[in-house]
Amino acid sequence: MTAMQATGPRVSAATGEFRVAGTKLAIRRLTPTGGPADDGADRLALVFLHEALGSIGQWRDVPDALVAATGLPALVYDRQGHGGSDALTLPRPPDYHRTEAAEVLPALLDACGVERAILIGHSDGGTIALLAAALLPQRVAAVVSEAAHVFIEETSLKGIREAEAAWRRGELSGLERYHGDKTEDLVHAWADTWLDPAYHDWSTEAELAGVTCPVLAIQGVGDHYGSPEQVARICAGVGGPADPLLLPDCGQPPPREQRDWVLSAIQDFLAEHALLAR
Repeated sequence: MTAMQATGPRVSAATGEFRVAGTKLAIRRLTPTGGPADDGADRLALVFLHEALGSIGQWRDVPDALVAATGLPALVYDRQGHGGSDALTLPRPPDYHRTEAAEVLPALLDACGVERAILIGHSDGGTIALLAAALLPQRVAAVVSEAAHVFIEETSLKGIREAEAAWRRGELSGLERYHGDKTEDLVHAWADTWLDPAYHDWSTEAELAGVTCPVLAIQGVGDHYGSPEQVARICAGVGGPADPLLLPDCGQPPPREQRDWVLSAIQDFLAEHALLAR
């Protein structure tokens, strides 16, 4: 595994918003500067999909670091109900992962002029990324899934119950920094969906065979929302090349707990599949 580049293109950032099906979505665009000249077209871009309670801000400096290391532009966005985007429409439908992959993401790529995407998704975002790769094979060049779920485990339900209880005790109030007055609806929509007994047969494993692009599947061994079996089933189920990466001494989220290791692994993965900027 190579070390992250110490030098490389500088990164310029711009924030904005787009409306997709009448919903305002907040975005952050990152562009490498000072590297190889380009014509301004985002023919290939990194696209970041956050976790279930995540947002643009919760990625911290990970997108900027990957843009600098790879020379590729990036798009980071808040899904509906998160960060600076519009509030959720409740109740949230149980198939929200598929709706995001099939409808929202391609509309946003169109609006932002991204022709092909390398999807980097964490937790819910990883699940959406894998579904999008199956549904949009011409537009998804690769997937990096971090702690994605493709079936429901008891460990996931236990982790969600504990997080919901922590919220009731006021221990997750830091989420309000990112989501403001949308936070309570977001937490309840997440917990209510996953803890509904009718949802316990949920799975996206049948769709994995349609994922023909390269996949890097990352999981912390100490993740209290999912086990390494998630990675095993992703790698066994996809129709294209897949690399597992299990991180010892790591829970959630991998880019925060094992930042340099994860970023180097992503850079190596993209280089292996000739997806770095030239």
